[in-house]
Amino acid sequence: ATRVTGWAWKGGVLTLTAATTAAGATVEARVTPSADRYQLDWQVDGAAPERLSLAYDLQSAGHWYGHGEAQTPNGGPGTDQPWPLDSGQVVHPAFGPASYYMIDPFWYTSAATGLRVDTGHVMDVAINQNKDGLGRFDIESADPYRATVFVEHTPLDVYRDYIGIVGKPAKSDSTYRQFAEPVWNSWAQFYTHVDQAKLLDYAQDLHDNRVTGHALQLDDKWESNYGNMTFDAKAYPDPKAMSQKIHDLGFDFGLWVTLWINLDSDQYQYAADHGYLLKDAADTTKPCTVTWWNGTAGIVDLGNPDAKAWYEGRLKSLMGTYGIDGLKFDTRFFDEKCAPHAGYKPTDYQRLGAQLADEYDLQGVGIRVHWDTAAHQAGFATRQVDKGTGWNSLRASVTQNLAISTIGYPFVTTDMIGGSSGQPAPSKQVLVRWAQSASLMPLMYASTSPVDTIDPRTGNKVVYDEETVALYRQAIARHGRLAPYIWDQVQQTLRTGDPIMRPLFFDFPGDKAAYTVGDEWMLGPAVLAAPQLADAPTRSVHLPPGTWFDVAHGKAVRGNRTLTDYATPLGTAPVFVKLGAKGADKALRALR
Repeated sequence: ATRVTGWAWKGGVLTLTAATTAAGATVEARVTPSADRYQLDWQVDGAAPERLSLAYDLQSAGHWYGHGEAQTPNGGPGTDQPWPLDSGQVVHPAFGPASYYMIDPFWYTSAATGLRVDTGHVMDVAINQNKDGLGRFDIESADPYRATVFVEHTPLDVYRDYIGIVGKPAKSDSTYRQFAEPVWNSWAQFYTHVDQAKLLDYAQDLHDNRVTGHALQLDDKWESNYGNMTFDAKAYPDPKAMSQKIHDLGFDFGLWVTLWINLDSDQYQYAADHGYLLKDAADTTKPCTVTWWNGTAGIVDLGNPDAKAWYEGRLKSLMGTYGIDGLKFDTRFFDEKCAPHAGYKPTDYQRLGAQLADEYDLQGVGIRVHWDTAAHQAGFATRQVDKGTGWNSLRASVTQNLAISTIGYPFVTTDMIGGSSGQPAPSKQVLVRWAQSASLMPLMYASTSPVDTIDPRTGNKVVYDEETVALYRQAIARHGRLAPYIWDQVQQTLRTGDPIMRPLFFDFPGDKAAYTVGDEWMLGPAVLAAPQLADAPTRSVHLPPGTWFDVAHGKAVRGNRTLTDYATPLGTAPVFVKLGAKGADKALRALR
């Protein structure tokens, strides 16, 4: 668009026409204002564009946040999540409702503006790409571009406006115990090199070393083949006895599952013959095939009631036979290569996936559904995409939780404590610091055992020392003591939709320094977490205005300043309680 050529105001709607650089093409835009936002709808006349785009000068609104898990040139989201977004670069060309990433088309700024793009199409999102200072939000469609721009007093107000559209959790999918204790998952411990003997040894070691948890999940790979939904008889000679032993040790037993059925599964042809698989978008006479980290597969079509009933019948039979208490759903429920079932849109599969998962105990690891209101309202825990095992991934796990929390998914956990991604086992320092960080988040999701673990490169054991075990146990205990306070925040979130783990500026919008702090967060209104996220003996801690109780030193300190060179020996994870805040007394009892 180049210049406005005409305008009209009628019925509370401003209609604009504009010339463009394309011959014969004009833009018609409709702006519908209200007290705290305006609706923007626009389209191109006289031409058939491939895509429509909004572009913003980032500096026009201060710092930018939102988005969710961000693809970046520096390895995001696995090892990099810039906070604010404009402090790095986001290059996310397949930003859409079928993505594996936890994302929503919502961004907000330090100037208390926000952008929500209302689309079910794939977007190409770029923020400060090549440090160009621009935010570009392309929709890969010629359909009219629909967006809401929020104009508010504080970023928290913008967030609340957005939640007013997409909805807040109707319940917490996770129980009190799942907030209070970690869940242990086999993935980073063994990856796909797991069997019955290894899993039981893992469970026994955790039990004997008093490294507690509410559930033990067997992750990928337990099936005879992906989609068979039967145990590999060689690796798991007696799965029922394995389940019983895990229960005897005090854990619930969980299992990793997916709706993806590999082409060489003994169930693939049956599912294809009965029309249970999503069809190919280019040729709806044949099943859609997708490539993933375990081969090539078809996807069970949740839009087909018969397919859903078939899948669930097999799932419930498996659970009943072997005493399986809960599930970890993985992979996606739809792919852009596929055609949705008659009467459904691609975005509907987020809702269908949420409805399916909501019938089972997800054991605090949650599920990766997004974009649709059903995902917001289901109240699932949200686990992050796989992280590496180094310091950069630990830092990314914090800023990523801040991003996910503030697009409307408040029950967050990091990737497995210590990371995964097939990288070398985390160092002692990374593992301990990650556990300390996670202990100050809503939920703890664990895999790498502090007792011993496996180096995926060599298959050899990595044995941590007794201090590692003791400090990890301390982190679990701290989180458990905080559980009553955290549970209060869960109830508050169910009332308001506000995130539990949130950036400092949500609570202190007038504190300008808080807008660039990415290694601290508020856990509810009373607890400020500032754990060490680097291989360093000290760190700086920014304290917003107010009086804070420094837990590590047992004294009150005045805020509105930054504490420099705050000592962080390995046993210290700095945390502060805002005196006089709601819940402060309960938090103090837990943390002292």
